[in-house]
Formats: sequence, structure tokens, C-alpha cells
Amino acid sequence: MNDRKMTFSLDQETAERIDRLAQRLAIPKSRVVREAVREYAVQAGRLSEADRTRMLGVFDEVIARIPERSAAEVDQELEALRSARRYGGRATPECPE
Repeated sequence: MNDRKMTFSLDQETAERIDRLAQRLAIPKSRVVREAVREYAVQAGRLSEADRTRMLGVFDEVIARIPERSAAEVDQELEALRSARRYGGRATPECPE
């Protein structure tokens, strides 16, 4: 592994946390930082609880709007749409813009 040296400015509290963790775990400070960044990257890709709840709510709303029809009714509607497209559209006049 190619290590790359970097310089950061940290507030006193963060620097002390890194010092304490490194001492308690008996590992280098650089490893504490590497592992913390790795864990942060995993967490940053996840949805927050608020976003997850909101998206589940939207999903529930969309599912509730799905009409309850038989497969035969859906097939019939799809065939009517395909037929209308083949023969120049539906029989209803277009809406003016």
C-alpha cells in the first residue's frame, strides 16, 4: 500500500479523541483516522431516517393509487392503446395548449 502524507488542521477536541483512541486501541493515530474515514464513507451513502421514512410514505401513497383490476382488464386496455397508436391515435380531439 502506498501511504500518502497529508496535513490537516483539527480542533483540540478532535485531536484529543484521536490521541485517546490510538492509545486505548494501541494502534497508530493514522490508522484511527483511516478507519474513521472508511466508516464515515459507508455511513454517508445511507439514507437518513427522515429520508427513509419520507420515501416509504411516498411509496405507500403510490401503491394505494394502483387500481384494482384483473389482468384481463389491464391486457384489454393495453391492446386498446396499442391499437390507437397503430391507427393514428385515439378518437378523442386533442386538448388545445
